[in-house]
Amino acid sequence: MEPQIQFKDSDWLRIKNDWQSWWDGKLDRPMVVLERLEPPKGITFPKGKNIPTFSDFDDSPLQFPLDMNVEEVIDHYENRLKCTRYYGDAFPKFWPNFGPGIVSGFLGARVHYSHEESTIWFDIGKKIAANEFNPKFNPDNIYWKWVKEITESAVKRWGNSVQVGFTDLGGNLDILSALIDDQDLLTGMLLNPDEITRITGRLTDVWLQYYDALYKIIQKQALGTSPWAGIFSAGKCYIIQSDMAVMIDPLMYEQFVLPDLKKCCNHFDHAVYHLDGKEQIQHLDLLLSIPNLHGIQWIPGAGNPPPEEWMDLLGRIRDAGKLCQLYVTPEGARKIKKELGCKGFAFYIWTETTHDEAQKLLDDLYS
Repeated sequence: MEPQIQFKDSDWLRIKNDWQSWWDGKLDRPMVVLERLEPPKGITFPKGKNIPTFSDFDDSPLQFPLDMNVEEVIDHYENRLKCTRYYGDAFPKFWPNFGPGIVSGFLGARVHYSHEESTIWFDIGKKIAANEFNPKFNPDNIYWKWVKEITESAVKRWGNSVQVGFTDLGGNLDILSALIDDQDLLTGMLLNPDEITRITGRLTDVWLQYYDALYKIIQKQALGTSPWAGIFSAGKCYIIQSDMAVMIDPLMYEQFVLPDLKKCCNHFDHAVYHLDGKEQIQHLDLLLSIPNLHGIQWIPGAGNPPPEEWMDLLGRIRDAGKLCQLYVTPEGARKIKKELGCKGFAFYIWTETTHDEAQKLLDDLYS
């Protein structure tokens, strides 16, 4: 018998109800997204392995030739779904990973996939002067066509059994930096702020056009939406970001980033900001002031202590009435529960675990 994805209609009803309660602030427990690989018989794994790891399936469709039959690409990811068991608030999901900021590729940046690093890089193609840059939605771009085709094929293949996620469109300054160069962008923000404001405003409009085009495809599932992180919403949802924000102060952030974030938040039913690295903490008060920003995803960054070592920061987020999504170990989740309680948190648990260990962790965090 052909292996199947292990998720029922009743599971989807529970997921929809519980995630909505979390967004509404009515859930007294945390959301816990925990997955484990339990390969059934009859699955062919990538890279010649008998037992796969999650990293074997978390790679990008860009590893394949752009002219490859899209159904073969979807087959690759279906194996991951059939091998996964979902615990707590986890759900079957396919994320088309085309790199953080693929909109820059839609607008002319060169896109490189490194097989050695399983990483996607964006480089300036034909350099564009800021005063000549007028970004527009381009339906004929090869990378947009590939993202669109992968998303459409995934929705058609899995219907209402798997949530098809949004690719990582990126933040407006991040996209712009891949098109006109980091140094030119920073110089322009200092010497020609009106021009950069014009461009970033236009980029936000184009960004929303790409989002809505994907949403039109994804909503055919009648499930909901999910960004690249393991969160679910019955409405329009996204994780917004600005990685370039580590290079600017709060005054520049307020001028060049905040208008974009507010416009996007007003467009979504649920929005979370990707706070990546301690350098971005200086912008937290501005973020917490956005009424329609529902939550903060805290990523301490490489070389920094894990999320559970930032209790003051987590407390600030929760005291401001915002939700908080974290990638933590079981021990980290338990520590946060002990010191801050769990209401308003969503834990994505990174661990190799047995079935009994997974159930014990859920019991500990839900009680």
